Amino acid sequence: MALRVCRRFFRDWAVLSRGLVVSDQKEPAQWLLTTGNASCCCRRINWFTFNPACSFTSDAFVSNLLKGSIAEAENRHYRLPNSVPPGTGEQMALLLKHPDQPEHSKVLKVAIIGSPNAGKSTLSNQLLGRKVFAVSTKVHTTRKRALGVLTEDDTQIILLDTPGLTTPSKVKRHQLEKSLLLDPWRTVTEADLIVVMVDVSDRWMCRRLDFEVLKCLARHPSIPAVLVLNKVDEVKVKDKLLDVTAELTCGVVNGQKLRIRPVIKPSLVGRRPGRDREESQDQDAAEPGDAADGDEYALSKEQLKTLMSQKGWPHFKDVFMLSSLDKEDVGTLKHYLMSAAKSGTWQYHSEVLTDQSPEEMCINMIREKLLENLPQEVPYSLTQSIEFWDTDGKGQLNILVKIHTKKETHMRMVIGTSGQMIARIAQETSEQLTSIFLRQVKLRLSVKMQK
Repeated sequence: MALRVCRRFFRDWAVLSRGLVVSDQKEPAQWLLTTGNASCCCRRINWFTFNPACSFTSDAFVSNLLKGSIAEAENRHYRLPNSVPPGTGEQMALLLKHPDQPEHSKVLKVAIIGSPNAGKSTLSNQLLGRKVFAVSTKVHTTRKRALGVLTEDDTQIILLDTPGLTTPSKVKRHQLEKSLLLDPWRTVTEADLIVVMVDVSDRWMCRRLDFEVLKCLARHPSIPAVLVLNKVDEVKVKDKLLDVTAELTCGVVNGQKLRIRPVIKPSLVGRRPGRDREESQDQDAAEPGDAADGDEYALSKEQLKTLMSQKGWPHFKDVFMLSSLDKEDVGTLKHYLMSAAKSGTWQYHSEVLTDQSPEEMCINMIREKLLENLPQEVPYSLTQSIEFWDTDGKGQLNILVKIHTKKETHMRMVIGTSGQMIARIAQETSEQLTSIFLRQVKLRLSVKMQK
């Protein structure tokens, strides 16, 4: 077992280095510290400079690091990220194009799951090197499963971005699309590796895995899983991360026990009254989630009862601590995924970036801006339809999208004072689509009341 520490963040964190003990081993634990291009492996350390993202990793990956595989990767010449064709026909032709197989091709399918707003789409965008998936600070930005393809050298990583795991009762209560309930479950069955994301900045949710996440892991115990603690930059008390790790892993990582020995008295973490009761009610209502695709994986009542008493999952292969907004942090996870890829046939041509159609991406980016700029429940009640889509003689993509609303008050909010709000949303979306399609995009928005 080794602790891998990468990236600058804050210094002289002696508490963390002395606070982690890997027990039940004859030899003292080995620690691997990576700072910039230098790395060292030592039997004992009294202090170190902590530079997250950090992770608990398997010996196999540590061996690859020591052999210099990552140093070699940093010196390779990567091609620029791919773009998305501006037409549905072009995108479909690219998706159907025969994969260009290198001599020793490797592939890995990664399903990224977690609670709503954990940062799954942000992480996927950073791994791809270009914004492909819509992101906002509100929940349920991602409404259905989408695919991103990262191709470098002889390795292809297929990222399966999923909606946040939720329950049938919440889908019914908030009148959400059925895809939010079914797509995450279906996606996991395709994966070679599961990445479970947890928002550690949420003090109420970071102390235990979401019950739907636990059910998903329990239904597919043969698929390797890694835990990603996201938004560590927002956690002020850094030694809390070790406590959270111990709880979410049940004190076991890669089959080895962890024991956290606090050096400084931890700060008291309050609990919101009635929180456990609310979670239990949601968990009881969540059992129909097993009716999602694949009855052969359905859990028994005894298994569900056992899961309800668990805070975490004791079978995580590795643990990462990072901020999905930081490229260096995400680069650590990216190298890990590259090293985990196995020999296999590529499923997509190296020029493919996503399986989303251009129209889908346009609608998703508009939804993102609506979520970010409009208050509360307003953006969730809006729908969009594309009225015009064409490329002119100068190569500029011209798009007209109509936003449909059910309330006059919502329509006034979308338009804003003197049309400022709808103009801002159109401008921000146009800039994002220009980056995605690598051509000038002019987007016009209109609003219509639904009768």
